[in-house]
Amino acid sequence: MLQPTNGCLQHNGSVDQPSSSSTVNGTATGNGDGQEQSNSCNIKGRSSQEIVRLIGQHLKLIGLNQTAEVLMQESGCRLEHPAATQFRHHVMDGEWHKVSADLNELQALVGNSCQYFSDMKFLICEQKYLEYLEDGKVLDALHVLRNELTPLQHNIDKVHILSSYMMCSGRDELMKRANWEGKGHKSRTLLMDMIQQFLPPHIMLPPKRLHMLLTQAVELQRNQCLFHNTTFDDSIETVSLLTDHKCSLEQIPCETVQILTEHCDEVWFCRFSPNGKKLATGSKDASIIIYDVDPETLTVEQSITLDGHSYGVSYLSWSPDGELLMACGPEDCPDLWVWNVSTGVLRLKLSHSSDDSLTACSWHKDGQKFVCGGIRGQFYQCDLEGSVLDSWEGVRVNCLWCRSDGKTVLAADTRQRIRSYNFDELSDQNLIQEDHPIMSFTVNKTDRLALLNVVSQGVHLWDLQDKCLIRKFQGVTQGHFSIHSCFGGVNHDFIASGSEDNKVYLWHIKHELPIATLTGHTRAVTCVSWNPVYHQMLASVSDDCTVRIWGPAAKYRKQKSNKSGKFYIDDLLRN
Repeated sequence: MLQPTNGCLQHNGSVDQPSSSSTVNGTATGNGDGQEQSNSCNIKGRSSQEIVRLIGQHLKLIGLNQTAEVLMQESGCRLEHPAATQFRHHVMDGEWHKVSADLNELQALVGNSCQYFSDMKFLICEQKYLEYLEDGKVLDALHVLRNELTPLQHNIDKVHILSSYMMCSGRDELMKRANWEGKGHKSRTLLMDMIQQFLPPHIMLPPKRLHMLLTQAVELQRNQCLFHNTTFDDSIETVSLLTDHKCSLEQIPCETVQILTEHCDEVWFCRFSPNGKKLATGSKDASIIIYDVDPETLTVEQSITLDGHSYGVSYLSWSPDGELLMACGPEDCPDLWVWNVSTGVLRLKLSHSSDDSLTACSWHKDGQKFVCGGIRGQFYQCDLEGSVLDSWEGVRVNCLWCRSDGKTVLAADTRQRIRSYNFDELSDQNLIQEDHPIMSFTVNKTDRLALLNVVSQGVHLWDLQDKCLIRKFQGVTQGHFSIHSCFGGVNHDFIASGSEDNKVYLWHIKHELPIATLTGHTRAVTCVSWNPVYHQMLASVSDDCTVRIWGPAAKYRKQKSNKSGKFYIDDLLRN
């Protein structure tokens, strides 16, 4: 008999079936008198036959066993090889003395096409060993350990761990230490799922294969969607398989939700806190305004104002815990401020030298140290007491970023490059070289991608690991203004940037052309910030002295009722 690869038992065009008085996983069997029945395979084409098998497996998975058997009989296909069916039954019934023989039969059937029988034997022996221990059959468990598991010479470290379970005082301790479900249907089903992954599909289908294929299809459609920006569960259990996945542009922050006019001069910078619950803005009017975020309405409300920055506030950086806010000024500013946002108290004012220019800063991930610098050649690493712990001479800094390893600092300098500095090892190396000045940059949450705003070029995306330029985003107008772009969205799949043409541009990270252009500001947009937690919320600031909060279209926004029971969300747009 020929061994098929499509799930049908074929011998010169007929179905060769074993003698039995019942069906096995949809395989028609004999009538009990020794005569075999024969059906031709009614399904033509390999793909159609495989689809039938996938459907049959899924029907059995959801408990429609008779329906699956009828499908197999009518199609002439079989779900799995009879030897595999017998093997499955013996595993699920815990008939371990028969399982070994079944496995040998499968090995003879498959031949050299499968190299994982040692893995399968090990898994079976492990299950048998744990079940014996649970039943208190210590001698039987010891026999399995010495005469079956150890001779395999497979995964020796795991064998040593299994031997330690002999000392468990009882069933509960065994299950806890082994992280095991215990003897029964659930653990044996998990065992079969692991074994199925090793066997060729014409012998036994991989577990939940149809479910896996549909999940991959849903994920592929989601990843190709330009506007996907939701944390909602979109697995196949919660989405419709009858239509393709498709999000609307209106679901990302493209509509003005709120216009803030508390600043009385150009607004230079904005940044949401790490927990997404606060927004800080810095202005030429020498103040920082902290707003509280309402995640329901995607609006903000002024909380406190931090004054006294005589040079203005051009850059802000939140500490990792969101408790402290660090502020820098423009080129001629020698000072740096660290504020306690909860109390509004100035924690630190760093003034190392009146000749300094401290225009850039960044926190280390522990929140106990930070770096700061400027284009006059200052580059310091400091603690929260304001002490300069280390300094790097001769580096004219435009922008800084502390990497997630806690020791490496990236610095964009006036030589059109980004270099990596390690203060502990006093080492540095070149990562990125541009042909024009780098005004600002930021790094995504994977710590691998860097987003640069480059003079006369616009927004560039770089891979820090491979040190290569990935993409140049089109549309934005970038001259010599300091414009700050950002990553955004659930998986940092979006890019946002201000522009000197008074607009905000949004891109999908995989496409150069903008997916949306946001209008409303009347002068250059200098900074944007995408909320890191409430991903449907974007803030932008402009030289027109306003802050704009952007959200999705009203039908995709939650509404929050006030005490009178009335809803408000769009009345803020009447300003």
